[in-house]
Amino acid sequence: MVAAEIIGTAAARGSGTTRKRRVVGTKGLFGIEAAKNEADSVDNEIDFGDRGDVIVGSFSDEAVARLEKKSDVRYVEDDIEVYALEQTKPWGIDRVDADVVHGNGKTGEGAHIAILDTGIDSDHPDLQANVGEGYAVEECSGGDCNEDWDDDHSHGTHCAGIANAVDNGKGVVGVSTEATLHAVKVLSGEGSGSASGVAEGIKWAADQGYGVLSMSLGASSGSSTIQDALQYAQERDCVIIAAAGNAGPCTDCVHYPGAYPEAMAVGSTAEGDAMSEFSSTGEEVEICAPGSDVLSCVKDGDYKKYSGTSMATPHVAGAAGLLRAQGLSAEETRKRLTETAEDLGHDSNEQGAGLLNVEKAVGDGGGGDEPDEPDEPEPTPLGVETGSVTELGETEATLGGNLTGLGDSSSATVGFRYWESGDREGTEQTVEVGSRDATGEFSQAVTGLTAEVSYQFLAYATDGDSEVTGAAVEFTTGSGLNVSTAPATNVGGNTATLVGNLQGLGDFDEADVGFHYWAEGKKKATLEIREVGERTSPGEFTFDISDLRTDTTYVFVAYGDPDWSEAEDFGSELTFTTGSTDDPDEPDEPDEPDEPDEPDEPNPDAPFAVEATGTDWVTRGAAKLVGELTRMDDGVGRVQTEFQYWMKGNKSSTFAVDDADTLYRPGEIDEMVWGLRRGETHVSRIRAWDDNGNEVFSDEFEFVTQS
Repeated sequence: MVAAEIIGTAAARGSGTTRKRRVVGTKGLFGIEAAKNEADSVDNEIDFGDRGDVIVGSFSDEAVARLEKKSDVRYVEDDIEVYALEQTKPWGIDRVDADVVHGNGKTGEGAHIAILDTGIDSDHPDLQANVGEGYAVEECSGGDCNEDWDDDHSHGTHCAGIANAVDNGKGVVGVSTEATLHAVKVLSGEGSGSASGVAEGIKWAADQGYGVLSMSLGASSGSSTIQDALQYAQERDCVIIAAAGNAGPCTDCVHYPGAYPEAMAVGSTAEGDAMSEFSSTGEEVEICAPGSDVLSCVKDGDYKKYSGTSMATPHVAGAAGLLRAQGLSAEETRKRLTETAEDLGHDSNEQGAGLLNVEKAVGDGGGGDEPDEPDEPEPTPLGVETGSVTELGETEATLGGNLTGLGDSSSATVGFRYWESGDREGTEQTVEVGSRDATGEFSQAVTGLTAEVSYQFLAYATDGDSEVTGAAVEFTTGSGLNVSTAPATNVGGNTATLVGNLQGLGDFDEADVGFHYWAEGKKKATLEIREVGERTSPGEFTFDISDLRTDTTYVFVAYGDPDWSEAEDFGSELTFTTGSTDDPDEPDEPDEPDEPDEPDEPNPDAPFAVEATGTDWVTRGAAKLVGELTRMDDGVGRVQTEFQYWMKGNKSSTFAVDDADTLYRPGEIDEMVWGLRRGETHVSRIRAWDDNGNEVFSDEFEFVTQS
C-alpha cells in the first residue's frame, strides 16, 4: 500500500534535559530573537507574513518552558515526522466525467497545481510537457535526479498523473490535461519529512501564486505550523485539497490537515460507487472521489495502480485546476465543487457533499459561468423571530418573540406554537398573543406544562394571507439548572451575536454561562468555546463574534455550568449562515478595536501598585494568570484586584474575572480564566482599587493559547 501520511505525533516532554527538533511560532522581532537565543541550533526560519515567523531548530525542555511563557511566542511544538506509506493499487477519470469536459475544450490551461508530496518524475512521458518550476524541501537522492524536486519514491508522480497527465493517446490521462504542475517535494525518497517542511512547501507554493494545492498526506494530530501555512495560503487565494486519511473503517477519524477548515477533506470511493473501506470518516469530509485501484504514473516512466484517499485527492485537485482556469476564485471553486457533487446515498460523514462531478462543476466555462450570483430574492412580506424563555418553572414558562417586519400589511397577528420534543403532532398547542401594527417584541405566559419535560416552541406571524415562523427553540421545565439557545442576531459576513437564556439555577447560587460554536460539518477542527461570565439570576446572555468565515454555516449552543465539572446544561443546537461581507463597499475596515474608552494612565499617584508577571501555564482554552501587588503605602487598608483579558484586536469585549482577590499587604495574585479561543493571542492586565476610589492598571501582557 502506498499513502502519504503525516503519522508522527509529538512525544511527551520528559522532566530531564532533552533536546529535540522543535518549531517555535513567533510574532514580532522580540519573539524571533527569543526563539533564536534559546535554540541550541537553528535549522530554518519561515516567514508567514502578518501571522508571524516560525523558527525550526533544536531546543531543550528548559528552553521550551521559558519560551512558552513569553508573550511574543505563539506556540512551541515538536516537529513531527511525515511518511509516505505504500498503498495497494488507481481508475476514475471516466466516473467523474472529466473526459467529457476535455471534449468540450476544457483542459485547465493557465491554471497552476502544486503537488506537495515526494516530487514528480520530470522525465515521465505523460507529465513532462506539463511540469513547471518546482521546489525541494527534501532533495531527490540517487542517480536518476534531474532536479532537486524529482521523485525518488513514486507517490507524488502518481498523484500528479491523476491530477494533470497529458492527453497524448498513451499511458493515462488526468482530470485536467494542460494545467502546469509544480512539484513541491516535502517528502524524501524513503517517504519521510517534517511538519515544518510541509509548512515551508505550502508557503512557497502560495508565494508563487499557484491556485491549487494538492496534499495527499495527513496526521491523526494537528500541527500549528501547518495550520499557519494553510491560513497563509488561504489568504493568498489558494484552494487547498487534502486527503481525509486511510484509517477506515473508523469513526470521526479524518486526518490533518484535511480536518482543518482551510482544507477540503477528500474521501475515497471504489468502483460501483461504494465508499472505499480504508477511507477515513468524519464530519470534516467535504467531498469524495475515486481512490481504489486507480491507474496512474510512477517514476521511471512506468504506470501502476494504487489505492487510497491519496488518489482521491488529486482527482479533486485536477477539477479545481479546470475551474481556476475559468477564472473562479478559491472560494468560488470550493463552493462549486461541493454544490455540483453527486449524492451517492452514503452518510455525509463518509461522502461529504457527494462524488466529484467534473462535467457539472465545469459546465460551459467562461469566467466561472457566474455560478454564485442568484437573482435578488423577493422581500419576505412578514418577519418574525423566536426569542427566549423567561420565568421558567416546573409547569409554566413565558415565551418570547419579535415581530421584525410587516411587509405590505398594516398589522399582523402574532403568537406561539409549542409542543413536547419528539411528539409535535400529538402535543402541539397554539396560543395567540394578538394583533400588532408595529414591529417589536412580544411574549406570552403558558401554564399547565409537565414538570421535567423538554419542549420546543416557535413564534409565528400572519397577515391573513400568509404566515411566517421563527426557528424552533427548546426548553425544559423543572427546578434544576436550565439553559436554552435562542436564534443568533446581527449576522453579517464575519460577525454574529450568539444569544442564550439562563432559565433557572435550581439549587445553585450561580453558574458560568457561554457558548460552544463550530463550522457545520467540521466540529472537531473548528470547535470554539466562549465564556460570557458568571450569572446569579436567570436572564438572557449574549456574545459577539467578529472573526467568522464568510458564506459559512455555523452551529452553536448555549451552556450553563455551576462548577466546570458537574450539572452542566446545554440548550438545543441552532445554526446561522454568514454572508459574503459585512459591507461589500467597505470591507475589512474595523473601528479601532484596541482603543476602548478608558484612561490611558488611571491615577498614577495611587498609594499602591500592581505588576502583571504573565502566565503560569496555558492550554488550548484556559490559562492561569499571575501578578503581584508590589506596593501598598501606609493608610491603605486593603486593595482589591482582578484580571481583565480579551482576544488581541478585540479589546472592546473585555472580560474580567469576577471573584476579585482582596489583599491586605503586598503579595502575589493569580487567577484561572476559561473559555479562551484556541491558538489565538490574548491580552491581559490587572486592575486594582481601594476603598478611597483610587484605581490603577498594570501593564498589558500577551499570551497564546495552544492549538
